[in-house]
Amino acid sequence: MVGGTTPTSDTPSERQRLDKWLWHARLVKARTSAAALVSSGHVRVNGVRETSPGHGVKTGDVLTVALDRRVRVLKVTGFAQRRGDAASVQGLYDDLDGSGRS
Repeated sequence: MVGGTTPTSDTPSERQRLDKWLWHARLVKARTSAAALVSSGHVRVNGVRETSPGHGVKTGDVLTVALDRRVRVLKVTGFAQRRGDAASVQGLYDDLDGSGRS
């Protein structure tokens, strides 16, 4: 067996925790808020209600998020290693319901 593996921190991940992705995408202000949102049943992944903040989302998943008296429908298109400014979230999702665009 080969003991060495390629470090995953330098390569894009195929999956990311749901709460972390919601936080990186700037849908919530804190990661604990993202976890609470998921735990309370306000997030669906591909139409199925998800209550585990640690659920792994992958590129192509469609998230339905009930937030602030609105429902957002987002298709995951990428991941971020860190939470950046508002401009940095453009590559993380496609807004399928059009609420983020005029």
